[in-house]
Amino acid sequence: MADKPSWHACAVVTGAGSGIGQAFAIELAQRKGMVICSDINIVRAQETATQIRQQGGQALAIKADVSNLSDMEALAIKAEEWFSAKVNLIINNAGVGVGGQYIGAIPLKDWKWAIDINLWGVINGCHVFAPKLREQGHGGIINVCSAASFAAAPLMGPYNVSKAAVLALSETLAAEMRGTNVTVTALCPTFVKTNITKDGRITSESASFADKVMSAIGTSPKKIAIKTLNDFDRGKLYTIPQLDAQFIWRAKRLLPSLYTHGAGVLNRLVTKH
Repeated sequence: MADKPSWHACAVVTGAGSGIGQAFAIELAQRKGMVICSDINIVRAQETATQIRQQGGQALAIKADVSNLSDMEALAIKAEEWFSAKVNLIINNAGVGVGGQYIGAIPLKDWKWAIDINLWGVINGCHVFAPKLREQGHGGIINVCSAASFAAAPLMGPYNVSKAAVLALSETLAAEMRGTNVTVTALCPTFVKTNITKDGRITSESASFADKVMSAIGTSPKKIAIKTLNDFDRGKLYTIPQLDAQFIWRAKRLLPSLYTHGAGVLNRLVTKH
């Protein structure tokens, strides 16, 4: 893109150590933005920041646990100090996968772990950065929601619930930001080639299946990042980047009961129980 919007200038990306978060950080730097690469794994965050600097960009790695409000508050302070300016864009990307078991069999500790990171991580990010953006009157928030937020596939209870809540949060925030020149975009992809199955709490059988699907039809994180930032620049609320995600989005809204019935039948065919 020839003209780079000013709100790419000072960006914070959570979960920037790998996958979609890393792709966002690199793409923002290529659009001439300064980027804070935040991750609970500081080694991964540093690797992303180093890659950006080697390509001539500006990046700083900061360790932060998104589920901890104090960490997010400290992240905002450190970011503004390094930028010597206000944060223009926060990308709430950090997330984990939990799946492979039916509701009732999934340990409650796994429910809490997923919701603490996937939902509370985004709540904390919005709680800290939304008032700053509203006050300065420009910039934006990108929340990574996943197509799981509306697909409601079986055996993914904690992930579905946390991501559905993030989508509702994003829609609510977008309505609240009307008239402020602050853009809110919700990213809802299906399969993306990331390491979520390796870092998550997913049964080996489900992880193996997901890895095969991602390998076969998964989209690259780079394509997802580019599409999302372009949609964000156009002020779009929803980024639904893949054809299968768009099909599910429409099917769920036009024929909700039939869609749920079909999802259940497909689950029985795949799992054979």
